[in-house]
Amino acid sequence: MPTRTARTAWTGTLMEGGGQVALVSSGAATFDVTFPRRTADEAAGVTSPEELIAAAHSSCFAMQLSALVAEAGGTPVSLDVQADVTLRPDPAGGLRISGILLTVRGRVDGLDADGFMAVAEQAKATCPVSKALTGTQVTLDAMLV
Repeated sequence: MPTRTARTAWTGTLMEGGGQVALVSSGAATFDVTFPRRTADEAAGVTSPEELIAAAHSSCFAMQLSALVAEAGGTPVSLDVQADVTLRPDPAGGLRISGILLTVRGRVDGLDADGFMAVAEQAKATCPVSKALTGTQVTLDAMLV
């Protein structure tokens, strides 16, 4: 199995500096990062570790859910998955990811709402990114549309 690599080049101080995150393995993109934009309400075209975690989690969950729907006898027609990663002050100091909300709206043939919810819960527990984030509370809002 592969190892994937991203690299960040940073210059300057935390508050005045900045960096670029490169998706090295794929060469797909390079993104600007700064601490002020990380903690601001508006990202203004600058990504953050939390947004990158959200991207990883939503895509991993979608893949796992599609596999589990098929294993349960259903056919995934479409899955719209959003991951909301919340950054908050940590009472112990610094910042922490306080929670992740996975929202999925699915069009699935062959499963009823209860069956879909069961496989969505299973996907939440078993996708590799969820497993990597076991110290973070992940909640799920799943519904057929």
